[in-house]
Amino acid sequence: SVIIPVGQRYDDVGELYQAYKTGLEGAGRSFDFVYVLDGYLPKAFDELRALQDRGERIKIVKLAKSFGEATALTAGFENSRGGLVLTLPAYYQVEADAISEMLDHLDGYDMVIGRRWPRLGSGFEKVRRELFHWLIRSVTGMRYRDLGCGVRAFRRPVADEVPMYGDQHRFLPVLADRRGFRILELDVPQSPKDKFRGGYRPREYLHRVLDIFTVFFLVRFTKKPLRFFGMLGSITSLVGGVVLAIIVIQRLFFDVGLGNRPILLLSSLLVMLGVQIFALGLIGELIIFTHAKDIKEYTIELIVNEQSQPARPAAVAERAL
Repeated sequence: SVIIPVGQRYDDVGELYQAYKTGLEGAGRSFDFVYVLDGYLPKAFDELRALQDRGERIKIVKLAKSFGEATALTAGFENSRGGLVLTLPAYYQVEADAISEMLDHLDGYDMVIGRRWPRLGSGFEKVRRELFHWLIRSVTGMRYRDLGCGVRAFRRPVADEVPMYGDQHRFLPVLADRRGFRILELDVPQSPKDKFRGGYRPREYLHRVLDIFTVFFLVRFTKKPLRFFGMLGSITSLVGGVVLAIIVIQRLFFDVGLGNRPILLLSSLLVMLGVQIFALGLIGELIIFTHAKDIKEYTIELIVNEQSQPARPAAVAERAL
């Protein structure tokens, strides 16, 4: 099943569909297309209806309003049936001929993601891209080089078991890796038509940084919140406690007054803040413990049942009795 989320940015629907279809026909597999319209997009809807009228195997899922690409992909997963899932952007990113190669590599992996190479773009885009992936490596320990590429092929269990919300579609490989799926990043030729016409507002960069730290927390501390909040709370309380102890020693043994020292109030606040952060981690642990049986964060690769023992001859069985 080919899932194509369509948002505010999209190229010629009919032309891109034909390119994708030609690339998939070269893979020698049966396929169907699921287009998910994320919001009010009448022009794209009319073009897709025209393709349907021509007999193309296309399903159109239209969301009531714009919910974001992660939600659009989730809706596409729920309305598809293929054992293999291929997500493609509604605009040019890679050459369509590379799609069949990505599907072939699924024989040894659960997910194959495209890396546009050689990569086009300005020097500023290169610096921005390198900084983004450096942050990903720093907070998750996973090395990816083109999480912005929307061309990804994976098996159905990845779509069924890895939840997404907000803008987490960019981090689908990271979330899948966390659950034990095998990921391959494959170099594929970038489309010469892959040119982003526009720019990002400053708040978008802040959103991406916050998304990275959200993924960091999900990857490291989803079932162990006390490790994060406990560590942060302990450090905060320790700093406040040390400063408070120094102040008390100075007052008791060196006759240093406390009335005109704001650091007394600051250190006391640090101690209390650390206790509250630690308590937040304990509450998180209680919530996780209560729902632990309903939370699955692993993936079973293989189950080998014990071979049944051959039945003993009747005479042997009688002697045993």
